[in-house]
Amino acid sequence: MLYTLIQNPGFADWLDRIHLWQFVQVLNQEEFRAFCAVVLSFMLVIMFGRRTIAWLIRQKIGDAPEFYNASLNELMARKAATPTMGGILICASILATILLLADVRERYVHLALTVLIWLAVVGGFDDWLKLTSARRRPGSREGLRAWEKLLFQLGIGAIAGYFLFVHGAEQPTELLRDSSHVLNLPLQRTYAAGGADALAPGLIILGLGAFVAIATVLIAATSNAVNLTDGMDGLAGGGMAVASFAMLVLTFIAGTKSTAEFLLFPHLPGSQELMIISGAMAGACLGFLWFNCSPAQVFMGDTGSLPLGGLLAYIAVAIRQEVLLLVIGGVFFMEMASVVLQVAYFKWTKGKRIFRCSPIHHHYHLAGWSEQQVVTRFWLLAVVFAMVAMVSIKLR
Repeated sequence: MLYTLIQNPGFADWLDRIHLWQFVQVLNQEEFRAFCAVVLSFMLVIMFGRRTIAWLIRQKIGDAPEFYNASLNELMARKAATPTMGGILICASILATILLLADVRERYVHLALTVLIWLAVVGGFDDWLKLTSARRRPGSREGLRAWEKLLFQLGIGAIAGYFLFVHGAEQPTELLRDSSHVLNLPLQRTYAAGGADALAPGLIILGLGAFVAIATVLIAATSNAVNLTDGMDGLAGGGMAVASFAMLVLTFIAGTKSTAEFLLFPHLPGSQELMIISGAMAGACLGFLWFNCSPAQVFMGDTGSLPLGGLLAYIAVAIRQEVLLLVIGGVFFMEMASVVLQVAYFKWTKGKRIFRCSPIHHHYHLAGWSEQQVVTRFWLLAVVFAMVAMVSIKLR
């Protein structure tokens, strides 16, 4: 709203008359607003963190984790009194920052807000059902059923994918339309050698069905992957902060014509506003780590993990970098893969396991690593994955 307000000619003239325009005109630069988004979202979480935690404690919204593993339950017993649903801090901070600093007239921003609010509501409802089951009648359900949660995740993925495809189809030139629908494979350049006036030969241009299918699966999968990673103090928050900063770099490239053409990266007009959203995510996650680092004062719960994962995937789909997301979010997808493998192997062998416990961060915890060691080493992996993704941009 603040950015949109200064675009009003009358308001801009008024600011110029009172000699303030020279101080606010810098907001016309997306890079500056992205930096401000990191700082603002961080400060909002810090400012309202203690009050929110106190309110959650008063509501007795505390996590009573059950890992269905006696050794792990013993290791994690100290967390029983820690409040959860701290994701409302993260989501509220991201929402406020987007509304203040992003261009709310842009379609990419509309869809980002939809993904954020949709998954925050789903996650919040799931958390509330889990954490208030003891207050309700005996036998009340503990959270949404797995298929119910997945249905909502797939639903928002399909909606976001459809409108992203339509938005791309509305671009004024064939080159921009094809760039908006291209499937970027590893080490593949987008533009032909010698200039950016034509796409490189051999590119896969997705139709509506394939585009929506990929967006649906990726948004739902990433949302679940971050949710599975949220099992130790600071693990998901730190990993998301790293991934968000990496995505900020990618959105800068996609939204800047000269840089995109130089790196043979799809240029998507308007996607530069996703820099502000990536910055808001990074700042909110860093602010949340202030309270979520070991020993955690609050957990994000599904209220935070579902929208963070979904929003990360939405940005990757919007800038046509689904494959790079698999690298940037390597820690998250490693966690999800460990669960899939564990369940499949358990059923196939009728009771045998690959890991001591899944997701895989619990496996290492049971193997003797301290929680701080697990979290720090997974953060390091997240940084390495992000660096590999950045380096691969030039290898086209």
